[in-house]
Amino acid sequence: MTTASETLFTKVKEGTVTSPKGFEAGGFHAGLKRKRKDLGWIKSNVPAAAAGVFTLNTFQAPPLKVTKESLSGGLLQGIIVNSGNANAFTGEKGLKDAYKMRKSFADVMNLKESQTAVTSTGVIGEYLPMHDICKGIKQIPDYKETTSGSDFAEAIVTTDTTTKEIAVTCEIDGKMITIGGAAKGSGMIKPNMATMLAFVTTDAFVETAALQTALSTVTDRTYNMITVDGETSTNDMVLLLANGQAENNPLSPNHNDWETFLHSLEYVCQQLAKMIAKDGEGATKLVEVHVKGAETTNGAKAIAKSIVGSSLVKTAIYGTDANWGRIVCAIGYSGESVQEESLSISLGEIKVVDYGITTKFSEEEAKAYLENENIHIYVDLHNGDKEATAWGCDLTYDYVRINASYRT
Repeated sequence: MTTASETLFTKVKEGTVTSPKGFEAGGFHAGLKRKRKDLGWIKSNVPAAAAGVFTLNTFQAPPLKVTKESLSGGLLQGIIVNSGNANAFTGEKGLKDAYKMRKSFADVMNLKESQTAVTSTGVIGEYLPMHDICKGIKQIPDYKETTSGSDFAEAIVTTDTTTKEIAVTCEIDGKMITIGGAAKGSGMIKPNMATMLAFVTTDAFVETAALQTALSTVTDRTYNMITVDGETSTNDMVLLLANGQAENNPLSPNHNDWETFLHSLEYVCQQLAKMIAKDGEGATKLVEVHVKGAETTNGAKAIAKSIVGSSLVKTAIYGTDANWGRIVCAIGYSGESVQEESLSISLGEIKVVDYGITTKFSEEEAKAYLENENIHIYVDLHNGDKEATAWGCDLTYDYVRINASYRT
C-alpha cells in the first residue's frame, strides 16, 4: 500500500550515495579484512552543508570525536571510512590515528581537514593498522574511475549479509532533487543510535541549521526505532551532506516544499533502518511493531521498542509460537501506564487480545502467519491519538554462533 507521503517522491532504480549530483564514492580492499572491501570514501565536488547524529554510548570512539570537531564548522566535503577495526577504546594513540587518517584522506583528495569526516567500525580495543590504511588512502585516486557508490556500501559492512543503499527523487521549487543513502549494521543494534553507520547525501540546497533539524527529527523516527540485540555501540553515527547542486532555493522549515523534503528524507532513512533490522545477525524475519491509541508519542515509542526488543518475543517469533503473553509482558515493563481492559493486540490481521480479553483465535492460523518473513504486531491502547512504529527481528541460534566467534 502506498501512503500519501510516498506520492511525494520517486525511488531511483539501483540508487546509491552517488545518485545525487556532485557526489563520488568508492571502496576497495586495503588489507584490514582477509578479502572483503574495507576502505570506503565519499566526496562532494563542493563543500556541503552537513549534519550528524551520534551514539549515546559513554565511550565514544576517537573517529567520532574527530568527526564532531569537523562537523562543528557546518561543512563537510569528504568522508573516509574503514571497516574491520573500530578504533574504539584506544586512548590517545587511537585519537592520533583518527587525526592521521583524516589528514591522509584530506591531502590525497585535496580537501580541508576541517571539512573531512572519519569513521571506523569493527572490533573494539585494537589499534588501527595505520600502515595499511594510509597505503590504501594513497591508492584512492587509482580506483576513482573504476569504483562506485555500491562499492562504498560494500566497504563499510562488517557482519552484514547484504549491502544497504537507496535513493529517491522529489521536486523542490520545480527542480528535481535527489537523496541517496548507504548504511551498515547487523549486530549490536539498539535504538538511540546503536551499532550502525548511515551516510545520506543530497544535491538539495538546505540551510545548515535546518539540515540538522531535519536529520534529528528523522533519526528519532527511524534509526532510533530499531533494535536487534539491545547493544549500543561506541562508534555509530549518521551523517547527512547537502551540496546544493540541484540549485533550488534554500530549504528551511518555512519553505513551501519543506514537508516534501522531510518526507523524502524520512523514507530514505526508514528504508535503511528496516534493512538493518531485517539483516540482524542470524535473523530470518523482519518484525514491525505499531502502537496506536497512546496518550503521548513518547509513550507509544517506549511500548513499541519494548516489544520489538524483547528476547522472549523475538524467540517466539522465530519459533512461530503465537505466545501473545510475552507481548503483554513487554508492554507491562515498558514503563508506560496501560489499562488492561483497554488493550488490544493483533498478529497481522489475527486479533489475539480484544479490550483486555483473549480471543478464540486459531493457533494454526497464527502459526502460519508467523512463518512469513515480515511480521506485523499491532497494539491499540485505546487511550489517545498518538502512535509509533519500531522495527526489529527474530532471535535465532545463529545470533549466538556469529557472536561467539566474532574475532576468530
